[in-house]
Amino acid sequence: MTKIEMKNPLVEIDGDEMSHVLWELVKEKLILPFVDLKSEYYDLSIVNREKTKDEITLEAAHAIIKHGVGVKCATITANKERKIEYNLKNLYPSPNATICSILDGTVFRKPIIVNGIKAPVANWKKSIIIARHMYGNMYKNSEMLIPGAGKVELVWTSRRGLEKRITVTELPGPGVIQSVYNLDVSIENFARCCFKLAVDEKMPLWFAAKDTLSKTYDGRFKAIFERIYNEEYKNLGVAYTYMLIDDAVSKIMKSEGGIIWACKNYDGDVMSSMLASATGSTAMMTSVLVSPYGVYGYEAMHGTVQRHYSRWKKYGEKTSTNPSALIFAWVGALSKRAELDGTALLGCFAEQLKNAVISSIESGNMTADLTAVADLPPSYSMNSWEFIDTVAEKLIR
Repeated sequence: MTKIEMKNPLVEIDGDEMSHVLWELVKEKLILPFVDLKSEYYDLSIVNREKTKDEITLEAAHAIIKHGVGVKCATITANKERKIEYNLKNLYPSPNATICSILDGTVFRKPIIVNGIKAPVANWKKSIIIARHMYGNMYKNSEMLIPGAGKVELVWTSRRGLEKRITVTELPGPGVIQSVYNLDVSIENFARCCFKLAVDEKMPLWFAAKDTLSKTYDGRFKAIFERIYNEEYKNLGVAYTYMLIDDAVSKIMKSEGGIIWACKNYDGDVMSSMLASATGSTAMMTSVLVSPYGVYGYEAMHGTVQRHYSRWKKYGEKTSTNPSALIFAWVGALSKRAELDGTALLGCFAEQLKNAVISSIESGNMTADLTAVADLPPSYSMNSWEFIDTVAEKLIR
Protein backbone atom coordinates (compact mmCIF):
# COMPACT_ATOMS: atom_id res chain seq x y z
CA MET A 1 0.00 0.00 0.00
CA THR A 2 1.28 3.45 -0.91
CA LYS A 3 1.49 5.59 2.19
CA ILE A 4 0.01 9.09 2.35
CA GLU A 5 2.72 11.73 2.23
CA MET A 6 3.09 14.67 4.61
CA LYS A 7 4.58 17.98 3.49
CA ASN A 8 5.65 19.27 6.88
CA PRO A 9 6.26 17.60 10.24
CA LEU A 10 4.15 17.84 13.34
CA VAL A 11 5.55 17.76 16.86
CA GLU A 12 5.08 14.42 18.63
CA ILE A 13 5.27 14.61 22.42
CA ASP A 14 5.47 11.25 24.19
CA GLY A 15 4.41 10.67 27.79
CA ASP A 16 4.00 8.22 30.62
CA GLU A 17 2.48 4.97 31.84
CA MET A 18 -0.57 3.37 30.19
CA SER A 19 -1.08 6.34 27.92
CA HIS A 20 2.45 5.84 26.60
CA VAL A 21 1.83 2.12 26.04
CA LEU A 22 -1.32 2.86 24.04
CA TRP A 23 0.38 5.76 22.25
CA GLU A 24 2.90 3.37 20.76
CA LEU A 25 0.15 0.90 19.86
CA VAL A 26 -1.97 3.55 18.12
CA LYS A 27 1.03 4.67 16.06
CA GLU A 28 1.97 1.10 15.15
CA LYS A 29 -1.53 -0.05 14.15
CA LEU A 30 -3.38 3.07 13.00
CA ILE A 31 -0.88 5.67 11.78
CA LEU A 32 2.35 4.21 10.44
CA PRO A 33 0.79 1.60 8.09
CA PHE A 34 -1.11 4.37 6.29
CA VAL A 35 0.89 7.60 6.65
CA ASP A 36 4.52 8.40 5.87
CA LEU A 37 4.68 10.17 9.20
CA LYS A 38 6.92 13.19 9.54
CA SER A 39 7.31 14.17 13.17
CA GLU A 40 9.75 15.91 15.46
CA TYR A 41 9.84 13.70 18.56
CA TYR A 42 10.13 14.81 22.19
CA ASP A 43 10.16 12.45 25.15
CA LEU A 44 8.36 14.14 28.04
CA SER A 45 8.29 11.07 30.25
CA ILE A 46 8.87 11.94 33.88
CA VAL A 47 12.27 10.22 33.79
CA ASN A 48 13.47 12.24 30.80
CA ARG A 49 12.17 15.49 32.27
CA GLU A 50 14.24 14.76 35.37
CA LYS A 51 17.26 13.86 33.23
CA THR A 52 17.08 17.09 31.21
CA LYS A 53 16.12 19.30 34.18
CA ASP A 54 12.83 19.89 32.38
CA GLU A 55 14.53 21.64 29.46
CA ILE A 56 12.86 19.07 27.16
CA THR A 57 9.46 20.56 28.01
CA LEU A 58 10.57 24.03 26.95
CA GLU A 59 12.06 22.63 23.75
CA ALA A 60 8.81 20.82 22.93
CA ALA A 61 6.74 23.96 23.45
CA HIS A 62 8.95 26.03 21.17
CA ALA A 63 8.89 23.23 18.58
CA ILE A 64 5.09 23.46 18.47
CA ILE A 65 5.41 27.20 17.83
CA LYS A 66 7.91 26.50 15.04
CA HIS A 67 5.88 23.80 13.26
CA GLY A 68 2.37 25.00 14.11
CA VAL A 69 0.92 21.62 15.13
CA GLY A 70 1.66 19.27 18.01
CA VAL A 71 0.16 16.06 19.38
CA LYS A 72 0.80 15.12 23.01
CA CYS A 73 0.50 11.99 25.11
CA ALA A 74 -0.55 12.28 28.76
CA THR A 75 2.29 13.01 31.20
CA ILE A 76 2.77 12.70 34.95
CA THR A 77 2.66 15.82 37.08
CA ALA A 78 4.91 14.82 39.94
CA ASN A 79 3.92 15.04 43.59
CA LYS A 80 5.65 13.75 46.73
CA GLU A 81 4.46 10.19 46.12
CA ARG A 82 5.69 10.23 42.52
CA LYS A 83 8.99 11.72 43.64
CA ILE A 84 9.58 8.64 45.78
CA GLU A 85 8.23 6.22 43.16
CA TYR A 86 10.52 7.50 40.40
CA ASN A 87 13.44 8.51 42.64
CA LEU A 88 13.25 12.12 41.49
CA LYS A 89 15.45 14.93 42.74
CA ASN A 90 13.04 17.69 41.73
CA LEU A 91 9.31 18.32 41.41
CA TYR A 92 8.99 20.09 38.09
CA PRO A 93 5.71 21.79 37.16
CA SER A 94 3.00 20.25 35.01
CA PRO A 95 4.22 19.93 31.40
CA ASN A 96 0.77 21.05 30.23
CA ALA A 97 0.97 24.19 32.37
CA THR A 98 4.45 24.98 31.02
CA ILE A 99 3.48 24.43 27.38
CA CYS A 100 0.22 26.35 27.73
CA SER A 101 2.00 29.25 29.41
CA ILE A 102 4.53 29.51 26.56
CA LEU A 103 1.85 29.23 23.87
CA ASP A 104 -0.59 31.44 25.86
CA GLY A 105 -3.47 29.43 24.49
CA THR A 106 -7.01 28.42 25.23
CA VAL A 107 -7.92 24.74 25.61
CA PHE A 108 -11.20 23.67 23.96
CA ARG A 109 -12.62 20.38 25.20
CA LYS A 110 -15.48 18.69 23.38
CA PRO A 111 -17.09 15.29 23.98
CA ILE A 112 -16.96 12.53 21.37
CA ILE A 113 -20.63 11.79 20.71
CA VAL A 114 -21.59 8.26 19.62
CA ASN A 115 -24.97 6.58 19.31
CA GLY A 116 -25.74 3.96 21.92
CA ILE A 117 -23.95 5.62 24.85
CA LYS A 118 -26.43 6.99 27.34
CA ALA A 119 -25.55 10.31 28.93
CA PRO A 120 -26.47 10.71 32.62
CA VAL A 121 -27.68 14.23 31.72
CA ALA A 122 -30.46 13.13 29.40
CA ASN A 123 -31.37 16.59 28.05
CA TRP A 124 -27.88 17.20 26.58
CA LYS A 125 -28.67 16.62 22.91
CA LYS A 126 -25.89 18.76 21.41
CA SER A 127 -22.19 19.17 22.08
CA ILE A 128 -21.00 21.44 24.88
CA ILE A 129 -17.51 22.81 24.35
CA ILE A 130 -15.54 23.90 27.41
CA ALA A 131 -13.09 26.73 26.69
CA ARG A 132 -10.46 26.77 29.41
CA HIS A 133 -8.09 29.70 29.84
CA MET A 134 -4.68 28.10 30.23
CA TYR A 135 -2.68 30.91 31.77
CA GLY A 136 -2.10 32.01 35.34
CA ASN A 137 -4.72 31.54 38.04
CA MET A 138 -4.05 28.68 40.49
CA TYR A 139 -1.64 27.01 38.04
CA LYS A 140 0.88 29.84 38.45
CA ASN A 141 0.15 30.53 42.11
CA SER A 142 2.44 31.33 45.01
CA GLU A 143 1.77 29.80 48.40
CA MET A 144 3.16 30.21 51.88
CA LEU A 145 2.78 28.45 55.20
CA ILE A 146 2.34 31.08 57.91
CA PRO A 147 3.95 30.02 61.20
CA GLY A 148 2.08 32.38 63.51
CA ALA A 149 0.01 35.50 64.04
CA GLY A 150 0.82 38.53 61.89
CA LYS A 151 -0.15 40.77 59.01
CA VAL A 152 -0.31 39.50 55.42
CA GLU A 153 0.13 42.08 52.67
CA LEU A 154 -0.09 42.11 48.88
CA VAL A 155 2.64 44.33 47.45
CA TRP A 156 3.37 45.57 43.91
CA THR A 157 6.69 47.30 43.25
CA SER A 158 7.19 49.06 39.92
CA ARG A 159 10.47 48.94 38.04
CA ARG A 160 11.04 52.50 39.22
CA GLY A 161 10.58 51.48 42.81
CA LEU A 162 7.04 52.78 43.32
CA GLU A 163 4.91 50.67 45.64
CA LYS A 164 1.26 49.80 45.96
CA ARG A 165 0.14 47.59 48.84
CA ILE A 166 -2.99 46.32 50.50
CA THR A 167 -3.52 44.34 53.66
CA VAL A 168 -4.82 40.85 52.93
CA THR A 169 -5.63 39.97 56.53
CA GLU A 170 -4.42 40.02 60.12
CA LEU A 171 -3.87 36.34 60.91
CA PRO A 172 -4.53 35.44 64.55
CA GLY A 173 -2.41 32.29 64.28
CA PRO A 174 -0.77 29.79 61.91
CA GLY A 175 -2.36 29.28 58.50
CA VAL A 176 -1.75 29.36 54.77
CA ILE A 177 -1.93 32.02 52.04
CA GLN A 178 -2.10 31.87 48.27
CA SER A 179 -1.77 34.45 45.51
CA VAL A 180 -2.77 34.22 41.84
CA TYR A 181 -2.29 36.52 38.89
CA ASN A 182 -3.14 37.07 35.25
CA LEU A 183 -2.26 39.41 32.38
CA ASP A 184 -4.53 41.64 30.31
CA VAL A 185 -2.95 40.42 27.08
CA SER A 186 -3.58 36.79 28.00
CA ILE A 187 -7.20 37.47 28.91
CA GLU A 188 -7.62 39.32 25.59
CA ASN A 189 -6.14 36.35 23.70
CA PHE A 190 -8.48 34.02 25.60
CA ALA A 191 -11.52 36.13 24.70
CA ARG A 192 -10.59 36.36 21.02
CA CYS A 193 -10.00 32.59 20.75
CA CYS A 194 -13.44 31.98 22.27
CA PHE A 195 -15.26 34.49 20.09
CA LYS A 196 -13.50 33.22 16.96
CA LEU A 197 -14.60 29.65 17.73
CA ALA A 198 -18.16 30.88 18.33
CA VAL A 199 -18.12 32.48 14.85
CA ASP A 200 -16.61 29.37 13.21
CA GLU A 201 -18.94 26.90 14.95
CA LYS A 202 -21.99 29.20 14.83
CA MET A 203 -22.60 28.51 18.51
CA PRO A 204 -23.53 30.86 21.38
CA LEU A 205 -20.80 31.72 23.87
CA TRP A 206 -21.11 31.90 27.64
CA PHE A 207 -18.46 33.35 29.90
CA ALA A 208 -18.86 32.64 33.59
CA ALA A 209 -16.93 34.03 36.56
CA LYS A 210 -17.71 35.49 39.99
CA ASP A 211 -17.28 39.26 39.72
CA THR A 212 -19.76 39.87 42.55
CA LEU A 213 -17.20 38.31 44.90
CA SER A 214 -13.96 38.97 43.02
CA LYS A 215 -14.69 42.50 41.86
CA THR A 216 -11.16 43.25 40.64
CA TYR A 217 -9.76 39.91 39.41
CA ASP A 218 -12.90 38.37 37.92
CA GLY A 219 -14.20 41.84 37.13
CA ARG A 220 -11.20 42.36 34.86
CA PHE A 221 -12.04 39.21 32.91
CA LYS A 222 -15.65 40.34 32.54
CA ALA A 223 -14.70 43.85 31.37
CA ILE A 224 -12.18 42.59 28.79
CA PHE A 225 -14.63 40.05 27.35
CA GLU A 226 -17.32 42.73 27.04
CA ARG A 227 -14.94 45.22 25.40
CA ILE A 228 -13.67 42.75 22.81
CA TYR A 229 -17.19 41.53 22.09
CA ASN A 230 -18.54 45.07 21.56
CA GLU A 231 -15.55 46.25 19.53
CA GLU A 232 -14.82 43.19 17.39
CA TYR A 233 -17.56 40.55 17.39
CA LYS A 234 -20.93 42.07 18.16
CA ASN A 235 -21.72 42.61 14.49
CA LEU A 236 -20.59 39.12 13.45
CA GLY A 237 -23.65 37.34 14.75
CA VAL A 238 -22.16 35.95 17.96
CA ALA A 239 -24.66 35.39 20.76
CA TYR A 240 -22.66 36.25 23.90
CA THR A 241 -23.80 36.01 27.51
CA TYR A 242 -21.95 36.73 30.75
CA MET A 243 -23.22 35.02 33.90
CA LEU A 244 -22.03 34.12 37.36
CA ILE A 245 -20.30 30.74 37.54
CA ASP A 246 -22.90 29.27 39.92
CA ASP A 247 -25.70 30.38 37.59
CA ALA A 248 -23.86 28.81 34.65
CA VAL A 249 -23.52 25.48 36.48
CA SER A 250 -27.24 25.50 37.23
CA LYS A 251 -28.28 26.46 33.71
CA ILE A 252 -25.94 24.05 31.93
CA MET A 253 -27.64 21.11 33.65
CA LYS A 254 -31.00 22.16 32.18
CA SER A 255 -29.63 23.09 28.76
CA GLU A 256 -29.86 20.91 25.66
CA GLY A 257 -26.25 21.83 24.84
CA GLY A 258 -24.94 23.47 21.70
CA ILE A 259 -22.96 25.99 23.78
CA ILE A 260 -19.34 27.13 24.10
CA TRP A 261 -18.72 27.69 27.81
CA ALA A 262 -15.66 29.84 28.55
CA CYS A 263 -14.13 29.38 32.00
CA LYS A 264 -11.10 30.60 33.88
CA ASN A 265 -8.28 28.11 34.31
CA TYR A 266 -9.38 26.18 37.41
CA ASP A 267 -13.10 26.41 36.59
CA GLY A 268 -12.41 24.99 33.13
CA ASP A 269 -10.35 22.14 34.57
CA VAL A 270 -13.19 21.10 36.89
CA MET A 271 -16.08 21.68 34.49
CA SER A 272 -14.46 19.77 31.62
CA SER A 273 -14.02 16.75 33.90
CA MET A 274 -17.67 17.03 34.91
CA LEU A 275 -18.71 17.26 31.27
CA ALA A 276 -16.59 14.25 30.29
CA SER A 277 -18.06 12.11 33.04
CA ALA A 278 -21.60 13.22 32.26
CA THR A 279 -21.26 12.28 28.60
CA GLY A 280 -19.97 8.77 29.23
CA SER A 281 -16.23 8.67 29.90
CA THR A 282 -13.18 10.91 30.31
CA ALA A 283 -11.69 8.86 27.45
CA MET A 284 -14.41 10.27 25.17
CA MET A 285 -13.31 13.90 25.28
CA THR A 286 -11.17 15.76 22.73
CA SER A 287 -8.79 18.50 23.81
CA VAL A 288 -7.03 21.09 21.65
CA LEU A 289 -4.86 23.99 22.73
CA VAL A 290 -5.37 26.96 20.40
CA SER A 291 -2.81 29.75 20.51
CA PRO A 292 -3.79 33.22 19.27
CA TYR A 293 -0.73 33.01 17.01
CA GLY A 294 -2.16 30.17 14.92
CA VAL A 295 -0.55 27.26 16.77
CA TYR A 296 -2.41 24.08 17.76
CA GLY A 297 -1.71 21.31 20.27
CA TYR A 298 -3.87 18.18 20.48
CA GLU A 299 -4.05 15.65 23.32
CA ALA A 300 -6.37 13.36 25.22
CA MET A 301 -8.05 15.00 28.18
CA HIS A 302 -7.42 12.06 30.53
CA GLY A 303 -4.25 11.36 32.44
CA THR A 304 -1.68 8.57 32.33
CA VAL A 305 -4.07 5.87 33.67
CA GLN A 306 -1.73 4.85 36.48
CA ARG A 307 -3.95 2.08 37.88
CA HIS A 308 -4.14 0.23 34.56
CA TYR A 309 -0.42 0.71 33.98
CA SER A 310 0.39 -0.89 37.32
CA ARG A 311 -1.57 -3.99 36.32
CA TRP A 312 0.01 -4.11 32.85
CA LYS A 313 3.51 -3.67 34.25
CA LYS A 314 3.10 -6.15 37.14
CA TYR A 315 1.03 -8.86 35.49
CA GLY A 316 1.28 -8.13 31.76
CA GLU A 317 -2.49 -7.64 31.79
CA LYS A 318 -3.99 -6.28 28.58
CA THR A 319 -6.28 -3.83 30.29
CA SER A 320 -9.55 -2.49 28.92
CA THR A 321 -8.34 1.10 28.69
CA ASN A 322 -10.26 3.24 26.20
CA PRO A 323 -7.82 4.69 23.60
CA SER A 324 -10.45 6.77 21.76
CA ALA A 325 -9.26 10.17 23.00
CA LEU A 326 -5.64 9.29 22.15
CA ILE A 327 -6.71 8.33 18.64
CA PHE A 328 -8.73 11.54 18.31
CA ALA A 329 -5.66 13.55 19.35
CA TRP A 330 -3.86 12.11 16.32
CA VAL A 331 -6.96 12.72 14.20
CA GLY A 332 -6.98 16.38 15.20
CA ALA A 333 -3.26 16.90 14.62
CA LEU A 334 -3.21 15.16 11.23
CA SER A 335 -6.34 17.01 10.14
CA LYS A 336 -4.89 20.40 11.12
CA ARG A 337 -1.56 19.56 9.46
CA ALA A 338 -3.49 18.67 6.29
CA GLU A 339 -5.48 21.91 6.47
CA LEU A 340 -2.39 24.09 6.93
CA ASP A 341 -0.41 22.27 4.22
CA GLY A 342 -3.23 21.78 1.71
CA THR A 343 -2.78 17.99 1.66
CA ALA A 344 -6.28 16.67 0.97
CA LEU A 345 -5.39 12.97 1.17
CA LEU A 346 -4.03 13.38 4.69
CA GLY A 347 -7.20 15.20 5.69
CA CYS A 348 -9.34 12.41 4.23
CA PHE A 349 -7.36 9.81 6.17
CA ALA A 350 -7.88 11.71 9.42
CA GLU A 351 -11.62 11.78 8.77
CA GLN A 352 -11.63 8.05 7.98
CA LEU A 353 -9.78 7.30 11.22
CA LYS A 354 -12.30 9.32 13.22
CA ASN A 355 -15.21 7.53 11.55
CA ALA A 356 -13.57 4.14 12.13
CA VAL A 357 -13.47 4.78 15.89
CA ILE A 358 -17.09 5.92 16.02
CA SER A 359 -18.27 3.07 13.79
CA SER A 360 -16.42 0.53 15.95
CA ILE A 361 -18.12 1.72 19.12
CA GLU A 362 -21.56 1.99 17.51
CA SER A 363 -21.14 -1.59 16.25
CA GLY A 364 -20.82 -2.77 19.85
CA ASN A 365 -17.03 -2.94 20.09
CA MET A 366 -16.43 -1.28 23.44
CA THR A 367 -13.93 -1.06 26.25
CA ALA A 368 -15.17 -1.52 29.81
CA ASP A 369 -15.84 2.17 30.51
CA LEU A 370 -18.31 2.33 27.62
CA THR A 371 -19.88 -1.05 28.28
CA ALA A 372 -20.91 0.30 31.68
CA VAL A 373 -22.90 3.19 30.15
CA ALA A 374 -24.13 1.68 26.86
CA ASP A 375 -27.86 1.52 26.04
CA LEU A 376 -27.40 -2.08 24.86
CA PRO A 377 -24.14 -3.21 26.46
CA PRO A 378 -22.26 -6.00 24.69
CA SER A 379 -21.66 -9.21 26.61
CA TYR A 380 -17.91 -8.77 26.29
CA SER A 381 -15.67 -5.77 27.01
CA MET A 382 -12.70 -5.54 24.67
CA ASN A 383 -9.21 -4.87 25.88
CA SER A 384 -7.32 -1.96 24.33
CA TRP A 385 -5.42 -4.14 21.86
CA GLU A 386 -8.61 -5.73 20.55
CA PHE A 387 -10.33 -2.38 20.19
CA ILE A 388 -7.43 -0.87 18.24
CA ASP A 389 -7.31 -3.95 15.98
CA THR A 390 -11.03 -3.49 15.25
CA VAL A 391 -10.47 0.14 14.26
CA ALA A 392 -7.52 -0.92 12.07
CA GLU A 393 -9.71 -3.49 10.27
CA LYS A 394 -12.24 -0.80 9.40
CA LEU A 395 -9.46 1.36 7.98
CA ILE A 396 -8.14 -1.47 5.81
CA ARG A 397 -11.62 -2.12 4.36
